[in-house]
Amino acid sequence: MDVILKEDVLNLGFENDIVPVKNGYARNYLFPKRLAIPATESNRKILAETIKQRTRKLERLKTDAEAIANRLNNITVRIKVKSSEEGTVYGSVTNIHIAEALKEQFDIEIDRRKINIGSRNIKELGQYKVTVPLQKEVTAEFVVDVIAE
Repeated sequence: MDVILKEDVLNLGFENDIVPVKNGYARNYLFPKRLAIPATESNRKILAETIKQRTRKLERLKTDAEAIANRLNNITVRIKVKSSEEGTVYGSVTNIHIAEALKEQFDIEIDRRKINIGSRNIKELGQYKVTVPLQKEVTAEFVVDVIAE
């Protein structure tokens, strides 16, 4: 029996895959847990339309991410912090501070959890490279300049 998976199933396949399984496995495990549906002709048509719409949406999201990446690449975000004479920052600069500075200086809104500083926090004055994975294949990189007040 062929089934269409509604979720990823370990050692079987991924979401929206059509896979052959034994009748008992489908009836007793996959269908009751709502992990799959029978691969009837009408369900196959619905799956094809869903995949078609999803590819359009993903393509649109990818072009939006590329536009943001083009804006982010080669910019320098300046963050003013209080520091000691040796250049040690009081506290630290985190991805939250970087996201707020991006919003203030360049009007670019990035989810703070996506910002990858490299180490956990910035604790000294200087320039640091920061990467932001916007999509599966789109990554932006910019410089954060931490300066004293």
